[in-house]
Amino acid sequence: MGKSNRVFVGCDLGDKQSDYCVLDEGGRVLEEGRVRSTPAAFSKKFTRLQRGRVVIEVGTHSRWAEEVLRKLGHEVVVANARQVHLIWKRKNKTDRSDAQMLARLGRLDVTLLAPVQHRSRAAQRDLAYLKARDVLVRSRTKLVNFVRGTMKPFGVRFPSCSPEALPKHADSAIPAELAPVLIPVVETIAALNERIAAQDEQIEQLAKAHPEATRLTQVNGVGSITALAFLLTLEDPARFRKSRSVGAFVGLTEGKDQSGAHDPQKHITKAGDPFLRRLLVQCAHHVLGRYGAASDLRTWGHSIGERGGNNGTKRAVVAVARKLAVLLHRLWVSGEQYQPVGYRRVAA
Repeated sequence: MGKSNRVFVGCDLGDKQSDYCVLDEGGRVLEEGRVRSTPAAFSKKFTRLQRGRVVIEVGTHSRWAEEVLRKLGHEVVVANARQVHLIWKRKNKTDRSDAQMLARLGRLDVTLLAPVQHRSRAAQRDLAYLKARDVLVRSRTKLVNFVRGTMKPFGVRFPSCSPEALPKHADSAIPAELAPVLIPVVETIAALNERIAAQDEQIEQLAKAHPEATRLTQVNGVGSITALAFLLTLEDPARFRKSRSVGAFVGLTEGKDQSGAHDPQKHITKAGDPFLRRLLVQCAHHVLGRYGAASDLRTWGHSIGERGGNNGTKRAVVAVARKLAVLLHRLWVSGEQYQPVGYRRVAA
């Protein structure tokens, strides 16, 4: 049998420059260098390299880098470096050494790199609509809090109202001495209200393009934004053999640090997409809150809260958010009609 000439490449992606290291099958360094972090530069550099396994870290530039490298015929492994202590917890850490470590791990066993799967370009684009709206809403909240907080030291409170109604009360609520400061902020809030309303219309149109979203919004407290974020983040429901695995995917299961008889209770892992996790937690608050509709999920959540001690409410919210992730995946793959009361048990 002839000797294989396969190569293994580690590439530490930087914002402007990326370091790479090429190893032969025996682990000997064949080449090290640096390349600009642009599709054109990557295409030029990796075209001349022998086709092999290229390991990159997940990050801002990893999606387009994977596309370019796959088109050139390379096998690409996208590593979740935060799951690999050999990479991010080393004492002497440099971009060059990171590239070599990626190459060596890719040469030994790719499962050590906790590989991740990128979303498609279309899913990434559609998610941008949701995240753009989220940025606008969070910016508006900061401005609203600024207006209210600025008035309090002057002995004045802005009337209780929604952010949408705040500009209507501004002229009568803001004292004359603060008007030059706060009126421009209120005008910005009014502009954001219009922009957010326009985003909401776009998102509703987007939901119509994803008919599966209707299945998920059957659950009280789950709206179009959460349903779309769930569909676009997971993208392919077949990735999960069991629905209960989705809870761990979004970081809503407890971490583990077991050693012998020592098995302490840990906080949730917070792995996966933080945007989707935050939306699921918000939905859980609605399910358990005063406006939540009667359902087995609500009853189950309250039972956890009652026996959870001082942190009962927090435990209940996390548990319901995790159960929601499992339930939404089940509804997605099964196409079943959701019954709030009497729906068959979904494992959490």
